[in-house]
Amino acid sequence: MAFIEDIKRAYRQGSMLMRLIFINIGVFVLLHVVAIVMLLFNVWSDDMLHWVELPANLGLLLRRPWTLVTYMFAHYSLLHILFNMLWLYWLGRIFMEFFSAKQLTGLYLLGGWGGALLYLLSINLLPYFTTHPAEYYLLGASASVVAIVVATAVYAPDYKIGLLFLGEVSIKWIAIVTVLIALFGIDGDNAGGYIAHIGGAIMGAWFALRIKQGRDITRPLNAVIDAVVGLFNGRSMPKFKRPVRKQEPKASSSHRQQQAPSHNRPADTISEEELDVILGKIKVAGYDALTDEEKDALFKASRRRTP
Repeated sequence: MAFIEDIKRAYRQGSMLMRLIFINIGVFVLLHVVAIVMLLFNVWSDDMLHWVELPANLGLLLRRPWTLVTYMFAHYSLLHILFNMLWLYWLGRIFMEFFSAKQLTGLYLLGGWGGALLYLLSINLLPYFTTHPAEYYLLGASASVVAIVVATAVYAPDYKIGLLFLGEVSIKWIAIVTVLIALFGIDGDNAGGYIAHIGGAIMGAWFALRIKQGRDITRPLNAVIDAVVGLFNGRSMPKFKRPVRKQEPKASSSHRQQQAPSHNRPADTISEEELDVILGKIKVAGYDALTDEEKDALFKASRRRTP
């Protein structure tokens, strides 16, 4: 069908941000199609949702571990997915001005897991929930989206966003209001959901603070994702072999002193990811905000790239 092919083409050619939005919309549509079929056979659709929702019951979670991933891509309410996807699109585009597509994907997942962890701990340990036994389930991308919002605000707090009736507002205030809404919402009907928002916010802040220190907490996760994608694409995992030391002709002591050893060369290198972080920091705070190590790394990178 031409319609399906158009969607596939748009997904393949789209950015990682648009792919995340496509996945969320696709799961939303699929859930409703399945719910309609179940309705026709007088089957309660909540039973179907429980297979993608994150259960607070740890015993049930052990039997459904996939929900740690599926819950953050699934929505059932139209307003829920509409708000989350608009929020992800607007703030995700700003995030992509400073970070890479892989970092967006990694933080989306880590934000969802940060929200899930705080949610599970709260439901199973806090007296309010333990004295009010009920079946608690978590659904939606809110924790992941909040992580992206807070990460952008912590990294570039004075970035301006134009808002209707308010004019230009620094993104840090957007993040602060988002976190306050989550805090004040804990005493409402969706306490568990708002607790997950706070977990996502913590993960987003941690990501941005570590980036400013030159560390990317999404890198190990993205390495795993690359390996899994490589397997599905038919590429086997790389085999690591013991390096074979080649016999080289003996050189005089004076020649050995002039020749730089090969194991010292990586000290003059800088990865593309680290270079992006440094350039992003210059864009936000200027060259003077760089540390001496970052200035030295930038100088070495520019020297290597000069023809």
